Amino acid sequence: MSSAPFDPLRVLQVLQEHHVRFVMIGGLAARVWGSPTVTNDLDICYARDASNLSALARALKVLGARLRGVDAPVPFLLDGATLRAGDHFTFETDAGDLDIIGVPAGTRGYDELVRTAETLDLGGLQVAVTSLDDLIEMKRAAGRPKDRIELEVLGAVREERRRLEET
Repeated sequence: MSSAPFDPLRVLQVLQEHHVRFVMIGGLAARVWGSPTVTNDLDICYARDASNLSALARALKVLGARLRGVDAPVPFLLDGATLRAGDHFTFETDAGDLDIIGVPAGTRGYDELVRTAETLDLGGLQVAVTSLDDLIEMKRAAGRPKDRIELEVLGAVREERRRLEET
């Protein structure tokens, strides 16, 4: 667990300053759509082309990113080629925990998610947030116990949003 205070707006700002193409997914996206579930990390799905991977690596360096869950320091070259070689990375940063996922469960990745994402104002930043339907599909495909619980919550959120739209 990161000892840095969780400041997702700072992470989002740095990503935008470096022109990283990403969609916010995971627990914070669920919160944006109305889930009461609390999360202590930011999850993003990122575009996997070379220029975006380089931009992402530069942003991660600015954020002081280090691999999370590693007890002893391990050699890790934070650059586009290293990010290209993997898909899911979990980092501690100076602004809290950040998970970057190239192809989230139940999706084909960034290009698919960005088509249905909504650009929302989060603390003055315009951020692409995954659609509620895509978020539900990701949770369903991941299938972890915590995802199955969140599926119930997100299903109720979707029903309430639909009910409110009808009135």
